[in-house]
Amino acid sequence: MLNVALLSRWHVHADDYANQARSIDGLNITMVWDEDIDRGKQWAKELRVPFEAELDNVLSDDRLDGVIVNTPTNLHKMVIMKAAQYKKHIFTEKVLAFTFQDCQEIIRVVENNGINLMVSLPRLTDSYYLYAQNVLDRGLLGRLTLIRCRFAHNGAVPSDNSVIGWLPDYFFNKEQSGGGALIDLGAHPIYLTNRLAGGAAKEISAILQSIRDPYDVDDNAVVTIEYESGVLGVVETSFLSSGSPFQLELYGTEGTLLIEDEEVKLKTNTDNTWVTVDELPSPLLMPMEQWVQSIKHHMEPTITKEDILHLTAINQAASLSNETGKRVKWIDII
Repeated sequence: MLNVALLSRWHVHADDYANQARSIDGLNITMVWDEDIDRGKQWAKELRVPFEAELDNVLSDDRLDGVIVNTPTNLHKMVIMKAAQYKKHIFTEKVLAFTFQDCQEIIRVVENNGINLMVSLPRLTDSYYLYAQNVLDRGLLGRLTLIRCRFAHNGAVPSDNSVIGWLPDYFFNKEQSGGGALIDLGAHPIYLTNRLAGGAAKEISAILQSIRDPYDVDDNAVVTIEYESGVLGVVETSFLSSGSPFQLELYGTEGTLLIEDEEVKLKTNTDNTWVTVDELPSPLLMPMEQWVQSIKHHMEPTITKEDILHLTAINQAASLSNETGKRVKWIDII
């Protein structure tokens, strides 16, 4: 049995991760800590586990094997490095940290202490991604020229219940979150596009809009990425988009793959007709399950250090591009 502590309920997915943990055989939630004491006490009460107000007391507990981190993103570096120094395995919400250099520092401490780190990048385990990767590996699209990926929702659209939308107001706190739609929701298109493009980026250009006042973080964003492979990536995200489907589009010299929510369509020069794909590969284990398997059985996770580092690097470059109004070179970030 692996005993884990939940560290903060700040992130909107914190309850989801608690439910995942409770559903995995061999994983046991033993304790809650939160930088907001009242929130933490309430969560611990709901989960029927103890609350501990001092982080060091949690991490120094010899009965504890790992932690699930849902703190504000600006606390990730401190909390994760401290957990690593106490030799606790770490599962965390994305992004790992705000800068490429901070991510490198965290990973160095993790590796030096011989513990397992997993950042939740769940769409790299989904069936549609596995199918898209297989299509590329088989060369069905010829030379890949462009990837477009869009993931958006209406989290900042006012409603009768909330003038700011259904996202918590602290999600728009730049100090805590490091940004808005791109660093949170846009993470999924970024890491998918990075992986499918097949290599490191070369140059990044971005527009991060703040349409809703008075927030100082983006709620609508587009990033264009030129990769060393020659592929162009277009990443789109928004907190102001009602009814927007998830879209992943791959364009090549010999064919096109279009994915919209659950519908997958392929057209190649061989058939010259659109084919709806009904059978997709079985999904991989979700990130938390991979984390558990890597701890218990030394299974190599499919989510890699490069996935984690390059996600933050693109976010960092996009923010700089938006601030300066210029393209940002990859070498200036890493």
